[in-house]
Amino acid sequence: MARNKEALVLLIDVGPSMHGVLPEIEKVCSLLMQKKLIYGKYDEVGIVLFGTDETENELSIEVGGYEHVSVLRKIKVVDGDAIEIIQNIKRGTSRGDFIDAIVVGIDMLIKKYGATNKGKHRICVITDARFPIKMPYEGTKGEQVDAISEQMKEHGIKLESIIFRESQVVQDEVTEENDRLLCQFAKRTTTRVVHVDSPTSLLGALKTRNVAPVTVYRGDLEISPNCKIKVWVYKKTSEEKFPTLKKFSDKAPPTDKFATHEVKVVFEYKSMVEPDKVVPPEQRVKGYRYGPQVVPMASHDWDSIRFRPEKGVKLLGFTDVSNVLRHYYMKDAYSFIPEPKNNRAIVAVSAIARAMKEMNKCAILRCVWRRGQGNVVIGVLTPNISSVDNIPDSFYFNVLPFAEDLREFQFPSFDHLSAAWQPTTEQQEAADNFVLGLNLAPPGREEILPPEYTPNPVLERFYRFLDLKSKQPDANVQPLDPALKRITEPDPDLLSLHLPLLENLSKSFELRENPKKKRTSKLAWRPGNPTNQEIEAGPAGSQNATTSSNNLNIEGPSTSDASLTDVEIGDLNPVEDFEAMMARRDDSKWVQVAIKQMKRYVNDLLENSVDGDGSYDKAIDCLKALRKGCIIEQEPNEFNKFLKDLYEKWRATSLASFFGLLCSKGITLISKEEAADSDVTEETAKSFLVTIENESQ
Repeated sequence: MARNKEALVLLIDVGPSMHGVLPEIEKVCSLLMQKKLIYGKYDEVGIVLFGTDETENELSIEVGGYEHVSVLRKIKVVDGDAIEIIQNIKRGTSRGDFIDAIVVGIDMLIKKYGATNKGKHRICVITDARFPIKMPYEGTKGEQVDAISEQMKEHGIKLESIIFRESQVVQDEVTEENDRLLCQFAKRTTTRVVHVDSPTSLLGALKTRNVAPVTVYRGDLEISPNCKIKVWVYKKTSEEKFPTLKKFSDKAPPTDKFATHEVKVVFEYKSMVEPDKVVPPEQRVKGYRYGPQVVPMASHDWDSIRFRPEKGVKLLGFTDVSNVLRHYYMKDAYSFIPEPKNNRAIVAVSAIARAMKEMNKCAILRCVWRRGQGNVVIGVLTPNISSVDNIPDSFYFNVLPFAEDLREFQFPSFDHLSAAWQPTTEQQEAADNFVLGLNLAPPGREEILPPEYTPNPVLERFYRFLDLKSKQPDANVQPLDPALKRITEPDPDLLSLHLPLLENLSKSFELRENPKKKRTSKLAWRPGNPTNQEIEAGPAGSQNATTSSNNLNIEGPSTSDASLTDVEIGDLNPVEDFEAMMARRDDSKWVQVAIKQMKRYVNDLLENSVDGDGSYDKAIDCLKALRKGCIIEQEPNEFNKFLKDLYEKWRATSLASFFGLLCSKGITLISKEEAADSDVTEETAKSFLVTIENESQ
């Protein structure tokens, strides 16, 4: 087996009590296969059903017993056939015995791999464990579990038990005994036991992707120059992203079995002065904008100024937990554990962690994970006291921001609100009851949507559509699965249960319909512009009226906003005037006023400019400021529409050279990557720049 190759045996209970949930099990197991085709195409999977009418397994033939256990697929490399098999599971009518199924799974792994690749073998059993397990021929059920556990430990086999039992199912002696036996596996072997009660939880309970833990740091946690503790650091959380989509070509002949279909992209840099001449790498250098000039920075210059901190983790000191605000946490979370089998490190970490917990303190660390790392990480270390005997205490680590990473937003204080804007006692009580009623983790009940069992619905939908697309190239995107829909929308059962609380909340507040206002085009009067009466009348013989000068649908402040026009963007420092207006927070309309004035100012600059008189550079600076402001204030569509309108208006005029300058500065549309509210993809933004470049040449 390859280094990261996994062997998995799925044990699925198909007995009568599981028929209602089997469609969801088929979906989640299909998703498991789909992910393996992407991330682990060399993994091997076997499928075993128990609770079947027939008996089909080698142990039954060799030694007898192990009835109603059927091997649906022997262990082999995952493929499309595995998905087809798992999507059409035959229902059984017999009571499933999960102990027999586990033994059959172990036998399959031992016969297939022997003593090789210990730790890469996994068994996953999905059952409701509602029927009694038959007595063994010798000893008790507990002794049988211990004997099986020894075999699993000897061959490095891990067990994952998923018990699907709906909340209305009443616990009895049988279910309690079965739960106890499965938990006994967890005490003796590397076993994970998960209880789920809904299809949504089932989606997240089965580990559909096996991510091998990799340390980001192994070394000393330096308390002082004379006191160091050996630790290992792992990532605790890391965002799961879409699989990398690569470019492929269909030009290779279908008969070529060794064709990779990969596309190689080669970039060429050409001089603007000599477009046919390719500029070699030794004649290219990066530059940084510094005021009006560009400062070249060669690679050897950059290497000489690059910060090269010393690898290591050092303690800077301790502080109260209350001094580190939760919203300061950045990026991924890490886990600091003492070096395995190092008793001194285990005792030292435990002593410090328990002291920090007792005094409600956290530690501030300086971290450089690897040699040659170009930055230093400052973070907070919080204690994690273990509740399991054989697992030592550890720490959690979160990266903290530097001053440059913080974003400050000023809002009016709630302390100065008038009494009319404060909630009454009845309103506050209605809101309190509503919040308590929709508690996702109510006392005495299972938590709804726990993070460890809640999959990302966007990723799950993508994997399902990818599988469908592989079979039906013309297939359309399917509606969101109901189990995934419960993640993205409020739980209808929970809302209906607490409908009186919602109605009481509505009655406690005066609710009014907030109709969407139609956006009207308003143009402040300026010399050369027609009046409102002239716009309505239009030129003689014309049915449609247009404005005479700008023709860019630039809105001016309305009459009711006259107080906001006291500050104007002037010719002396237009960028500074614009930024000052955008920074004002005494009225929410300042942002819109600043954007409208800057758009009008840029349009006037271009309209009255002569090539070479300096207006182009000024307009470029203003567009840069406008673009930056629209990104910060989440108004990307304002800038995108304005830039498109500018281009459409002036592209065929004497101002075409301005857009060549615009292209050289890299000013293009704001994409979704820069502002989430943008309607423009990153590819569209790049293609807009290419279009300008081609037409300006």
